[in-house]
Amino acid sequence: MLASFRHSIADTWLFRGLYRFIYTRNSDINQFVMENTEIVSDNTLTPEIRLSLFTPKCRFWQARPDTWPFSDPYWAIYWPGGQALSRYLLDNPEVSRGKKVLDLGSGCGASAIAAKMCSASHVVANDIDTVAAVAIQLNCELNNLEPIPCVTDNLIGSEPEHWDLILLGDMFYDEDLADSLHTWLQMCIKVHNTQVYIGDPGRAQFENHRIKNFIKLLAQYTLPESVREENYGLTSSTVWLYKPDV
Repeated sequence: MLASFRHSIADTWLFRGLYRFIYTRNSDINQFVMENTEIVSDNTLTPEIRLSLFTPKCRFWQARPDTWPFSDPYWAIYWPGGQALSRYLLDNPEVSRGKKVLDLGSGCGASAIAAKMCSASHVVANDIDTVAAVAIQLNCELNNLEPIPCVTDNLIGSEPEHWDLILLGDMFYDEDLADSLHTWLQMCIKVHNTQVYIGDPGRAQFENHRIKNFIKLLAQYTLPESVREENYGLTSSTVWLYKPDV
């Protein structure tokens, strides 16, 4: 299943619809997530953070994609860009301390959690997957944090709010999305002087995009062996400061 949803194989919507009907309440989804993930902290760039993730021990790791009841569980993987971004925040707590922070495309919520651990004044996670919102709250509990608000609207292209800091881990996986992000982030910076930090392991959609003309290298991290194996041999992940000429 893991390889299948990464390659966007077509969904079996009738099956998913049936399970969405069954798992309608957050409490049901909460229980489902707990039963079908494993709590992980080792073998990542941030052993300080505990997360409920897919591992080879989980029953859906090798299952057919049509047996997964919700949308693709990107929140159940600690992607390498998010790992680098979270590591950078923990190593440089002044980046988010006292700041109003948006973690865009939050997934498992690790970067939002890292910002909260570093005394950000206000943190909001954003992910359009409602299951991710539930998983993020579970991960907050695992790290003894108060729940982080999670917005499930698509914020890209919306009227920018006054964020001091926007975090993006592993968001540049599609060229059209990269274009939309580039435009919207420029607006956020122009209107509110927002700082933007990007974590990416070197995906082609990022490396070949014009956005590379507007970023500054901040840090690069060697990925643990297990993370390399799960991400087709990617060996490192990088954190960038996005500074367009607005």
